[in-house]
Amino acid sequence: MFTLHQDRIRPGVFKKNVGGGKTVVDVILSFFQFISNLGPSVMMPIIMLILGLALGAPFGKSLRAGLTVGVGFIGLGLVTGLLGGSLGPAVQEMVARYGLKLDAVDIGWVASAAIAFASQVGTFIIPIGITINVVMLLTKTTQTINVDIWDYWHFAFTGAIVQSYTGSIWMGIAAAALNMVIIMILGDWTAPGLEKYNGLPGISLPHGFTTAFVPFAYLFCGIIDKIPGLSNVKVDMEKIQRRLGVFGEPILIGLVFGIVIGIIAGYDVFGVTTLGMSLAACLVLIPKMAALLMEGLIPVSDAAQVFIEKRIKGGGKIYIGLDSAVGIGHPICMTSALILVPVSILLAVLLPGNRVLPFADLAVIPWMFVLFIPAAKGDFMRSLVSGFFTLIIMLYMGTDMVDTFVKAAVAADPASYAAAGNFSSLCDGSNPMTWAFFRMSGLGWLGIGVIAAIGVAMAVYNRKKIIKEANEMASADIAA
Repeated sequence: MFTLHQDRIRPGVFKKNVGGGKTVVDVILSFFQFISNLGPSVMMPIIMLILGLALGAPFGKSLRAGLTVGVGFIGLGLVTGLLGGSLGPAVQEMVARYGLKLDAVDIGWVASAAIAFASQVGTFIIPIGITINVVMLLTKTTQTINVDIWDYWHFAFTGAIVQSYTGSIWMGIAAAALNMVIIMILGDWTAPGLEKYNGLPGISLPHGFTTAFVPFAYLFCGIIDKIPGLSNVKVDMEKIQRRLGVFGEPILIGLVFGIVIGIIAGYDVFGVTTLGMSLAACLVLIPKMAALLMEGLIPVSDAAQVFIEKRIKGGGKIYIGLDSAVGIGHPICMTSALILVPVSILLAVLLPGNRVLPFADLAVIPWMFVLFIPAAKGDFMRSLVSGFFTLIIMLYMGTDMVDTFVKAAVAADPASYAAAGNFSSLCDGSNPMTWAFFRMSGLGWLGIGVIAAIGVAMAVYNRKKIIKEANEMASADIAA
C-alpha cells in the first residue's frame, strides 16, 4: 500500500556516540531511513534500475523498466487514493447518520505505518529484511526477490506490537524477522495460483497484510468444498460478465456499488452519482495501472531468472515480490470488497464484544482479497463467503489487540497518541499474523521459539519443493 503521505512518517531515533558524532551503524540506518522516506514511487525506480544492472540487463532496458514501474506505482497510488478518498467520506457519513459508537475507531493503515517506522524495531527493519531475503535466496528457501521494501513496515508493526506486549526489543525484532520469513514462503506457495487465476506471471506477493490471510482463505474455501450442495456451486465472474454484457463489466459494477453505498450514506443525487463514477473509474483504471507496472517488471524478471539459473544451481523459478496493489483490480477482488464495505460496518455493530469500528481502512479491504482468488480457484462465491467470515475474525482479533496497539502507538509517538484514547485499524491492527505473534509472545521466548520452529519447518519444506521444481525444469529442458 503506497498512498502514504511522507509527512506522517516520523523517523526512528538513532543513538549517537558520546562525542556527538554518528557511529557506522547510525550512518547505515540513516541511509535506509532516507531510502524508506523516498516513498515507493521514487524508491522503486531506483531499486529496479540497480537490480536490473546487477542482474546483467542493459542500462537502457533497466532504466526504462525502473521508470515504467515508477509510473505504474504513481498511477496506482493516484487511483487507490481516489478509492480511499471516495469511500472514506461515505463511511464517515454512515457512522454519523446511524449514530454508530464503538470505543476503538479504525484510524487507518497510514497511522499504522507511521507507528511501525517510528518504533525501535522499525529503525532496523529494512536492513534486516534485505538480509533475510538474501540469505533465503542463497539457501534456496525462497524463490522471491522481494523488491517491495516499502511494505517491510508490516513486519516492523508486528515487531512493535510484540515489543509493547512483552517489553523486549529483541523479541520484537525476532517476531518481525520470523514474520517476514513465513510471509516470504507463503508468497512462494501462492505464486503459481496468482499466475493462473489472477493473471500475474512471474510475480509473488510477500505482503505482510494480504498474505497473512492465506491460511483463512484456504481454510474457508476448503470448508465450502466439503459442504453438500455448496461444493458444486461455481460462480465464475468472467462468465457472469459475458452473460450480462455491458452490465457485467467493471465500469458498471463500480457505478452500481458506488450508487448503493452513496444511498446508504445518505448522499444527495450529486453525491451519489459522483461516488458511483469515482468507483467506476477505480475499477477501470486500477487494472490498467497494474498492467503498466507489470510491463516494467518483465525485463527485470527475465534477467533475474537467467542470473539465478547461472549462479545458483537448483534455484527453480524466480519471482519478483511486489505490493499486492498489482492484484486488487481483479473483478472478484473489487466486487467482493465493495459488497463487504457496508457489511463490515454492520458486523462491527452486531457482533457481541467487538470494540473496533471500521472506518479509515475500509478502502484496504480489496488488498485482503487478492490471494482469496487463487485459494477459491477463481470462484466468486467462495471468495466472498470466505471474506465475510474472515472479517468477523478480524474484528475480534483487532478487539483483542486494541490496548497493545495503543501502547505501541504511544511508545512510538507520544506527542500524537498519548491523549488520543482508544483506537485500532483493520490494517494491521486486525492482521491475523500479527495477532498470532502477539498471542504467542505472551508465552515469552517459548512462544517465539514455537513460531521459529514452524518457520524453519516451512523453510525446509519450501527448499525441497524448490529443488524438486528446479530438477523438473532441468529435465524438461534436456528433453526439449
